[in-house]
Amino acid sequence: MEASLYVHVPLCSGGKCDYCDFYSVPVKPDSSLPDLFIETLLAEGEKLFEKFCQKSNDSLDRIPTIYIGGGTPSVLGSAGMLRLLNGLSRLVARISSPPEEIAIEANPETADEAFLAAIRGGGATRLSLGVQTFCGPSRRAVRRAGDEALLPGRLALAAEYFPASFSADLISGLPLQSENVLLDDVATLVSYKPVHVSLYALTVKPGALPALPCRDEADRLWLCGRDALERAGYRQYEVSNFSLPGNESRHNIRYWRMQSWLALGPAASGTIINDVGGTGFRYTIPANIDAWLAAGGSGFFKEPGLVPVTEELDAITLMKETLLMGFRYLEGPDEDVFQRRFHHSIGEVIPKTLNAWRSRGLLQENKFALSKEGLLFLDPFLLDAFQELDEMRLFS
Repeated sequence: MEASLYVHVPLCSGGKCDYCDFYSVPVKPDSSLPDLFIETLLAEGEKLFEKFCQKSNDSLDRIPTIYIGGGTPSVLGSAGMLRLLNGLSRLVARISSPPEEIAIEANPETADEAFLAAIRGGGATRLSLGVQTFCGPSRRAVRRAGDEALLPGRLALAAEYFPASFSADLISGLPLQSENVLLDDVATLVSYKPVHVSLYALTVKPGALPALPCRDEADRLWLCGRDALERAGYRQYEVSNFSLPGNESRHNIRYWRMQSWLALGPAASGTIINDVGGTGFRYTIPANIDAWLAAGGSGFFKEPGLVPVTEELDAITLMKETLLMGFRYLEGPDEDVFQRRFHHSIGEVIPKTLNAWRSRGLLQENKFALSKEGLLFLDPFLLDAFQELDEMRLFS
C-alpha cells in the first residue's frame, strides 16, 4: 500500500489569526511544549507505522510525500524541526526510499536563516510561507501575527535556500484591501520568484470582521489576483493554486486525486482507500493537545489512550468525495482510477450533470473536468452531481 503522510503541528507563536479554521494553541517563547510535542509525535509515529506495516497484502510499503502543516510548524525552531525531520526519516527508511516531496509550512516571522538551513539539511524539499498580504493595515485587521517589515528579508532567504521549490500564500478579500493593494501584493511576491502561489478568498463568519468588501467586490478582487498571477506566468491548476510549469504540489495532488494518506498529531485526519472494493476508512485524532500528550499519542494505535473518531466510507460516500476533490483540480478526477475503483465511468454516474454543464460551456472539451471559468461554480456543479448520484442509487 502507498500512502502519503500529513503531520499536524497545532502550535502558534501568537494569538489565532481571524481567518484561521485550523486547530492550534499558543506557545510562549520559553515553553517546553514544542519539545514534548516532538517526543510524543515521534512515539505516535512508531505506533502508526507498526499498525500499517504489518505483514499483509495491504501493508504500507511506500511514503511518496510528507507534508508538515499547522498551526505554525516553524515555532518548533531549527533544532526542533531538525529532530522531527530526522525522526520521520528514520521511520520512513524502514519501509521506503525517501519521499519525492517533503513540504513544510512556515510563517515568515519564525522562518529565519537558521530554520531554513536546518530544514534543508534535514531533507525538506519544499517550503510554504504564509505571507497572506504585505499590507500592514489589512494584516492587523485580521490579527495576523508578525511584522510586515520582516517579509522582504525572509522571502529573500526563502529564495536563497529553496530557489526552485518555495511556495507562498496570499489572501484576497481582506479588510481594507483594494484592487491596487492586491495587485501590489502579487507583484511584490512574484518578484522573489516562488514556484507556487496559493491565492485564497477570505472566508469568515458574517459580521466577524469590519471593513470587509461586499461579496461581489470580494469575488472581483480574487479574479483580479488570479489574472495577475497568470500574467506573471503562474498556471491555475486547482481552485486556489497556481504554479510555474512542473511545480505543482505533489502532496496536495494526492488529496485531489483521493489517494491514501496517513496522519499524525492532534486534529489530523487520515484516509485509507481500498481501490479494489471502492470503499475507504478515515480516522481523525481529537483536537485536544493536552489529552493527546497525556495519552502519549493516539489510542487508535495503542490502548489506553485518546481514541480517534473513525468512519467507514461506503462506495457512494467515497465516490462523492472522489468527485468533490477531483473536480477542484483543473485536470479533473483520474478517469482510469475512478473506473477501476467504482466499476463505473464518470460519464455513467453523472451523465445529466455533465451534459448540462457542457452545454453551458463550463466543462473542458472531451474531458471530465471543469474549465477555468467552470471552477468558479464548483459548488453548484457538485450539488447537481450529488443529487444525480442520489437519484441513481447505484449501490442501493
